[in-house]
Amino acid sequence: MSDPAAADEQPTTPASPRPASAGEAIDAPPATLWDRMRRDPQYAPEHLAVEAVRRLGPEAARWARQARAEQPGVTAETLAEQAVRRFVSRARLSGAVSGAAGLPGAVIDVGVLAWTQARMVLHIAAAYGADPEHPDRAADLLVLQRVHKVAASARLALGVAAGRERAGALFGGGGQAPLGRVMLRLGVRLAQMAGVRAAKRVFAKVIPGAAIVLGTWANSSATTNLAERSRALYRRHGNPHIPSPRRPPEADDQSA
Repeated sequence: MSDPAAADEQPTTPASPRPASAGEAIDAPPATLWDRMRRDPQYAPEHLAVEAVRRLGPEAARWARQARAEQPGVTAETLAEQAVRRFVSRARLSGAVSGAAGLPGAVIDVGVLAWTQARMVLHIAAAYGADPEHPDRAADLLVLQRVHKVAASARLALGVAAGRERAGALFGGGGQAPLGRVMLRLGVRLAQMAGVRAAKRVFAKVIPGAAIVLGTWANSSATTNLAERSRALYRRHGNPHIPSPRRPPEADDQSA
């Protein structure tokens, strides 16, 4: 069975670090990923997608194996629904996760939301029998989260991001833009990945009280829409003869 985003070429990625162990905290992006995204905010979604597959893919695979062992005869649909409920609930709580005010807090919040959503997508993939540790899942993430329209452009961007990371390691990052500009650019890119309208979502936290109201509703809505797209994709992986359910265009509208 071919993977949903499979093609002749594979994404070029840097060498994989040690995967996260079962007891290692993976509820938020690791510090090394934040450093990488801050150095290269233009390709922040690509860096996050690759790191998510590396660190969260093994967890999703373990979860699916354990769930099937504990629930004999459980269907892929049931497992996927369990994953969706778990991570939509987490997404609702991530709107004020950082505890920091202003733009830095907003950037952290949307980064955690994008990470939580990636974790959900990988669990859904595992529920339907797709390998959550396969490099193609990074391209899937970028398409499902609407950073790229098709898998081919996602794979190309992943290769570019990997090349920029290697170049930065060899030659340094050169002149760094002012921190405020970097944080704004990073926030916009992560907000795009998280499925919320960047300007409203990123700046909402700067206004006292706005982030709590907006964050809970927008995070839940964006994550639920992502879950539906993910289930449609990986449902076809489990049975390619099942057509995707047709939904009215307004159901995919993203609100913030």
